[in-house]
Amino acid sequence: MDHKELDVWKKSMDLVELVYSLTSQFPSDEKYGLVSQMRRAAVSIPSNIAEGASRKSDD
Repeated sequence: MDHKELDVWKKSMDLVELVYSLTSQFPSDEKYGLVSQMRRAAVSIPSNIAEGASRKSDD
């Protein structure tokens, strides 16, 4: 099964969009601090799901 078909991956992508939208409203002085950290954390979720799905499919 492709990771893009998983509900958890779809929901994690929704979270990424939400985090990007919310953090775009943060003050510019947070651009390289909190904003960057929150965005990287959000993106890591679907990335890890995709990586795990690809490892499982290789078995």
